Amino acid sequence: MAIKAVVFDFGGVLIDWSPEYLYRELIPDDTERRWFLTHVCSMDWVIRQDGGQPIVEATEELIAKYPDHESLIRAFYERWHEMVAGVLEEGVAIMEKLEAADVPLFGLTNWSAETFPYAWEHYPVLRRFRDIVVSGRVGLVKPDPAIFAAMCERIDAQMPGIQPSELVFIDDNPKNAQAASALGWHGVHHTSAAQTEAKLRELGLPV
Repeated sequence: MAIKAVVFDFGGVLIDWSPEYLYRELIPDDTERRWFLTHVCSMDWVIRQDGGQPIVEATEELIAKYPDHESLIRAFYERWHEMVAGVLEEGVAIMEKLEAADVPLFGLTNWSAETFPYAWEHYPVLRRFRDIVVSGRVGLVKPDPAIFAAMCERIDAQMPGIQPSELVFIDDNPKNAQAASALGWHGVHHTSAAQTEAKLRELGLPV
């Protein structure tokens, strides 16, 4: 069955986001910084905001748990924009090849509803998708099957009757790509532009 649409994750595929960009400045020691980003402002904590928890509430809860790190915790979202280095040109190039061939493109991202508007304003590439599901807006996060179902509903609204087997999902997180595959999509774990392009070509896409 031919692929009819491609769904992109954003962070790590199209947008260069990493807490390291900010915290290398705030915590110069590598070991200390790694501990902080693993145990305090961890990805498990970030994903809760991506799922809809208000940033103010999440910040205060974490400060209550780690009061000695208050200033570093507050910096996470107060200086969040400093974690975004820009677009990932090789990822955007893949998107543009598909776009040039009139392949319908959609976005599915784990992103706080409070910080996503900054990316929307500063990175116009995000406005080129037919529709986007932002986790913080729907209260669901990858790899929950429910967020993939929400994406399918959005795609079906524009392409009635489309099947999971006609969809490709590209994500830099292997768990998310695997979750898509388990639901019948073609999940592509993005580790490099060259590998992703090779996989898309195997699926018959013009990249």
